Amino acid sequence: METPGLVVHGEAAPFSTALRSLLNNPQYSDVCFVVGQERQEVFAHRCLLACRCNFFQRLLGPKLGSGMPSPVVLSTVPAEAFLAVLEFLYTNSVRLHRHSVLEVLTAAIEYGLEELRELCLEFVVKVLDVELVCEALQVAVTFGLGLLQERCIAFIEAHSQEALRTRGFLELSAPALLSLLRSDKLRVDEAELVLAARSWARVGADTPNY
Repeated sequence: METPGLVVHGEAAPFSTALRSLLNNPQYSDVCFVVGQERQEVFAHRCLLACRCNFFQRLLGPKLGSGMPSPVVLSTVPAEAFLAVLEFLYTNSVRLHRHSVLEVLTAAIEYGLEELRELCLEFVVKVLDVELVCEALQVAVTFGLGLLQERCIAFIEAHSQEALRTRGFLELSAPALLSLLRSDKLRVDEAELVLAARSWARVGADTPNY
């Protein structure tokens, strides 16, 4: 009886570097995305995206036919976040940035990329600060990320005055604000909390509904 073969591995770094060189490279690409409000063109390879992500497998299925199809429009994801998603799909690694990680996290959730989602969550917790925390709380409430929501509320409890003065606080949805106001550990007096709530309501009233 023949013995099973032995799987041997070459170096991972050259393989990753080679795949990275294909990232947003029009050479050999067979799909083009038009991404974000800036409508940036991003080039990719259907077979790679389809084998790495069920979302793209459904999106780029046989209905597109062979050859270079018409551009696929993804208007809700910013170009920088989309490129980070592609970087992860091509190389299984990604460079995250504080200013865009919540957008990458949102895309990872919407595309069903659990590993990228966890990497983003770990990064958010590490870089959480006064300016980011309310935005992170909003994402946590929107997508039901209980642990992140707890971290954000605990951070705001410790930095209440500063957090309540941020633009992120004023842009919280009503459910996100309610989750925060349920806390009895906010380090502000009642008058400051009332003023903050009035400011939040005023911004909400001035925001047009589309």
